[in-house]
Amino acid sequence: MVKKNLFIFNHGSCYENKMITGRQIRAARGLLGWDATDLAAKAGLTRETVSKIETDTVQAREDTLTRILHVFNENGVEFTDNSGVRFRPEDVEVLNGKEGVEKFWDRVFASAQISGGVIRQNGIPEGPLDECAPDAAAMHRERMAPLVQKRKDIFMRVILQEGDYNFLCTDYVDYRWSSREAPPPVPYYIFGDSVAIFAFESDPSPKIILITSRIVASAYSKQFDRAWDLAKIPLKPTIAVRRG
Repeated sequence: MVKKNLFIFNHGSCYENKMITGRQIRAARGLLGWDATDLAAKAGLTRETVSKIETDTVQAREDTLTRILHVFNENGVEFTDNSGVRFRPEDVEVLNGKEGVEKFWDRVFASAQISGGVIRQNGIPEGPLDECAPDAAAMHRERMAPLVQKRKDIFMRVILQEGDYNFLCTDYVDYRWSSREAPPPVPYYIFGDSVAIFAFESDPSPKIILITSRIVASAYSKQFDRAWDLAKIPLKPTIAVRRG
């Protein structure tokens, strides 16, 4: 049995120390119509390694299993409880208040840990978001910084309103400003196949509408990338603010 000691992003849930079997990996291949050679090529492994993992002959190393999970995640396949696999369904979920923010950060981290990629944030002031769940935000920053350094394929881009110097994560985030003349966008956050829309006027605050859909995430990502190209680089360097 292949034991995974990472977080697994799984249709709105985050699991730790979830057991992934070789049979599940083989079944996930079957969903996509791949043979072991296909999976090996896409994950940067040998066919022999894939076969040994699928027959539980060897215990997969953490980085090897992460590669395999990344490939399946990128192709819309996820692992479920009770040794199952399935194509990832589209979904809409509402997260509220402090507990919702804690769940949100767990999902962002799980997605980054498995798939890397670009994380995009627009129109969400970092101070108010940090204050909604300060302990969870601090923990998220502490675990993201080494993950970004380790993986080398995680990029985080944040657009704030011009003049906002409240940069909390300068060690792994690139910041830009939207023009003061531009109307403020509806606050949103993109990671993996998910888009989170934030409303800070709710009680409890914030209300997070989490949409899991590759098509929607792609559309929002294109919109963000256009805004990023037009955004301004902050005029002067600042020192990251850390909350004790």
